[in-house]
Amino acid sequence: MSLIKTLKAAGLMALLAGTASAQSTLVYCSEGSPEGFDPALYTSGTTFDASSHPVYNRLVEFETGTTNVIPGLAESWETSEDGMEVTFTLRPGVKFHTTDYFTPTRDFNADDVIYSFERQMVEGTGPWEYFEGMSMPDLISSIEKVDDMTVKFVLTRPEAPFIANLAMDFASIQSAEYAAAMDEAGTPEMLNQQPIGTGPFTFVAYQKDAVIRYAKNPDYWAEGLPKVDNLVFAITPDASVRYQKLTAGECHVMPYPNPADVQAMKDDENINVMEQEGLNVGYLAYNTQQAPFDNPMVRKALNMAIDKQAIIDVVFQGSGQAAKNPIPPTMWSYNDAVEDDAYDPEAAKAMLEEAGVTDLSMKIWAMPVQRPYNPNARRMAELLQEDFAQVGVEVEIVSYEWGEYLERSSAVDRDGAVLLGWTGDNGDPDNFLAVLLGCDGVGGSNRAQWCHEPFQDVIERAKVLPTQEERAPLYEEAQVIFKEQAPWATIAHSVVFMPMRPEVEGYKVHPLGGHIFTDVSIAE
Repeated sequence: MSLIKTLKAAGLMALLAGTASAQSTLVYCSEGSPEGFDPALYTSGTTFDASSHPVYNRLVEFETGTTNVIPGLAESWETSEDGMEVTFTLRPGVKFHTTDYFTPTRDFNADDVIYSFERQMVEGTGPWEYFEGMSMPDLISSIEKVDDMTVKFVLTRPEAPFIANLAMDFASIQSAEYAAAMDEAGTPEMLNQQPIGTGPFTFVAYQKDAVIRYAKNPDYWAEGLPKVDNLVFAITPDASVRYQKLTAGECHVMPYPNPADVQAMKDDENINVMEQEGLNVGYLAYNTQQAPFDNPMVRKALNMAIDKQAIIDVVFQGSGQAAKNPIPPTMWSYNDAVEDDAYDPEAAKAMLEEAGVTDLSMKIWAMPVQRPYNPNARRMAELLQEDFAQVGVEVEIVSYEWGEYLERSSAVDRDGAVLLGWTGDNGDPDNFLAVLLGCDGVGGSNRAQWCHEPFQDVIERAKVLPTQEERAPLYEEAQVIFKEQAPWATIAHSVVFMPMRPEVEGYKVHPLGGHIFTDVSIAE
């Protein structure tokens, strides 16, 4: 079946109308809908796949398939001897997208960099979950325009992961000119609905919960890229349906297969399955500001009631390993000496009684989408429900649409415990420990709403030291404190599988979880 016929069968012909038959089109069966197209507002990988990766660039980028930082919109950068100033020399001649809804009048320059970050420094204009959760408002003293092609960040302290942090999605560079035009028109929300960037693909159209269409950016600054003319996201939440579409040739690449389907995919000569140990963790975050979850003894007791091996067997079907720390074992500074909570329901029941907790009822929030760190949150929640029932705790399972789930679960007054997880953004422990568990993330990326001063002190001291050798012992200490306080039940680290059609060439599994198609081509 030809690609055009395939797309017609998939209901996508209308979006591809007018595309020349000689053009190449890559169809990605994505697992969910983006919350929007302004990556600074969000933390979801689903949203980043649809926004920052195709549409935008950053000053520095991660080399696809690695955590190596390479030049992006900045050709080079220099850090002062005291670590307090970082000066970026910008890439000349970079053009913002020309679309049917905006035509830029100038190339990318320092004004765009300053706008992209300073807007996140204005209190009450977000939520800027990453920017705030990473303490950026306290870290950045000022951003100075040296000239049109030179920008200086003045910091309040040295920050070891600062350059790598700027390669993250929240640091995507917006067009200050487009933002000003939308403000003047009274439609600032268009930045989040009809994005303008400098990236490899231009945004064409979004049919909510169905299809996103992108076209090759003819003015992209990286020569020879992207390698396909059209990129289509066919939003397909059900993993079994994604598998059917892949088999039928209705999409080229799909993420997050059902673990039970992986072996059959590997046995199918028409499907290639790439795999890589994930830089991720799945967890159950208690709301530590709500009784009785404000008591570490209660949290530890519940952790001891969880049969992790049963979860690994049933939910991950062997494609995961039990997690004991909040960072994955492939990350530097992982503390393997930490002992996990033993599975001991009788001891858990006794601890709850000792803490004065009886007849406890709670909610467990189950994600509505598959993620690499949790292939079936509903089933995991059911197993947790059974485990907690064994120690006298009654569980109600709740869920919401993905965007609403993320928004509601970040609230300080959220009830119960939420299933969520994380795939690393930059290969640095700070990206897990500070973003997910630091005080600045409370009410945002810190779903446990946990602010523990001894832990905070350790991670703040770690991030200002210059070398991994100096920082690692402090992060190891932080993991010990985390385990003692138990703001989460750490559940699993998983293997990431990426099934695709054999005609897909150049795809790389990205350790940071993104699905990136800039270098991907479709064989004739």
